[in-house]
Amino acid sequence: MAMVGGLPSVVLATHEADHRFTVEGFVCGTDGSGASNIDVLVKDTRISYGQIVKTDGEGYYKATFHLHNDNLGDPLLIEAREERQQQKILFDPKDLETERKIQVHFGTGCIHDRERVPQWVYLGLGAAAVVVGGFVGAKMLRSRRTQGRKRGQSQGKRRT
Repeated sequence: MAMVGGLPSVVLATHEADHRFTVEGFVCGTDGSGASNIDVLVKDTRISYGQIVKTDGEGYYKATFHLHNDNLGDPLLIEAREERQQQKILFDPKDLETERKIQVHFGTGCIHDRERVPQWVYLGLGAAAVVVGGFVGAKMLRSRRTQGRKRGQSQGKRRT
């Protein structure tokens, strides 16, 4: 576990949304693919508190802070692979429900929406719908053929 400012880099912020502030984003390579295992420094420079987190296999990182309303407007420094970005902690202090967070990305081409349903889910559901539709269609055709045969057989019996 890395240390920043003498404090552990991982903070368990499981408290209410109005005391939590999250910085998340992606770090990408020049080819647009996510850069894994990259250190990302996220630091509130007014109170000299920060965290170093690592990107996952897709280049995604997330740092969560325990902050209060008086931290509104504090300057943030976010740094990855010697690239720095300056942001401010911004949120509506009256909103106690909405998650307080910002997204900060490094590089280009790999920005994903972590809350969006993955495309493979839609493709899988589409394939399942095709299979079910084909099965139902085949059953309906078979049922019509069977009914047609029964009609032909019953009509043939009446003639005799």
